Amino acid sequence: MSDSFRETTSVSWFGRIGRSFLGMLVGFVLIVGMVALLFWNEGRAVTTARSLAEGASAVVAISSDAVDAANDGKLVHVGGQLTTSSTPEDVDFGISIQGVRLVRNVEMYQWIEESQSETTKKLGGGEETVTTYSYSRTWKDKAIDSSSFKRPDGHGNPSMEVSGQSFQIPKGTLGAFSLDRPVLNQIGGEQTLTITPAMASDIQAAYPGSEKVSVFNGGIYLGSSPASPAVGDYRISYEFVPLGDISVIARQSGASFAPYQTAAGDALLMVQSGMVPADRMFADAVSENNVLTWIVRVVGLLFLAIGFGLVMGPIGVLADIIPFLGSIVRLGTGTLAVVLATLVGTTTIALAWFYYRPLLAIGTIVAGALIAYAMTYLGRSRKPVTAVTA
Repeated sequence: MSDSFRETTSVSWFGRIGRSFLGMLVGFVLIVGMVALLFWNEGRAVTTARSLAEGASAVVAISSDAVDAANDGKLVHVGGQLTTSSTPEDVDFGISIQGVRLVRNVEMYQWIEESQSETTKKLGGGEETVTTYSYSRTWKDKAIDSSSFKRPDGHGNPSMEVSGQSFQIPKGTLGAFSLDRPVLNQIGGEQTLTITPAMASDIQAAYPGSEKVSVFNGGIYLGSSPASPAVGDYRISYEFVPLGDISVIARQSGASFAPYQTAAGDALLMVQSGMVPADRMFADAVSENNVLTWIVRVVGLLFLAIGFGLVMGPIGVLADIIPFLGSIVRLGTGTLAVVLATLVGTTTIALAWFYYRPLLAIGTIVAGALIAYAMTYLGRSRKPVTAVTA
């Protein structure tokens, strides 16, 4: 039998109207929030762009072989081999490796609840919703609270006693320079660490729990049978960041590094794996800033449309007294919501440009006006050719 059940709920027309007016309040809050977000995003983008441009013109390339006091306080670029006397270790399972960071990823076999709803509008404006709840077991890296299930009986999940964790070296060195967490935290390039059967005895000896421990599929398994998982079983995998060459752009602070405060407003501390030139690091940062700017713009416009849709929600509900009429009205209000979101969003971005980049904004408008005038002038100056007859 399928582990699922259906639940039918009904809402009257008056109940839907009340709910839609509550949605209007949410919509207004959403619109105000997205306008503020879009305006802030333009300022953030400008500040970051100016800071990166300032940093690119001020950065000084230095060697990691020795600390030059003359560079103290300057924005410097340095690359070299990262070394450390520490070893990241997961003592709960006796796993350690030479590297910058060891990451333990944990999944627990759990019950999950999924729902699918179908809503039918009734004559008179009411609404009937049939929701199908289904239950299945799968691997999840977060604990799922089964007490919130619609039908928790027979679908109970235990608490998650083993969780994911990151183990990182506290200190490192780059030639004559010392590295601490602000720099180490930014080093990426995770690789998979394969757990082998030869490591099983050490893992079993280190694990403090009572579950059966085995090595399976390159990771650790806690439970009776990896081939037949039970609710509450765990599977654990590892990643690590190896030692190697790194490149740093930061303020030289004695024999270490700190964020460099720009006049534009940002604090620069950039780290990449490998020997990466300063101009490449700044170019990558500029690209990341542009991508983030557009992501926030798209998200802001999307939620603006949702906000305007919620504000106009009561119109569609009022028209739902005749179901097909409500669908037509809702199509119109949805289109209008997109138009309003586009208009308000782009206006907000334009105003932010005037606020944060007035010269560029004015220059763009002037250039556009000149192009429009030139096109108009050329169009008017063209005279129709009159055919000459013999």
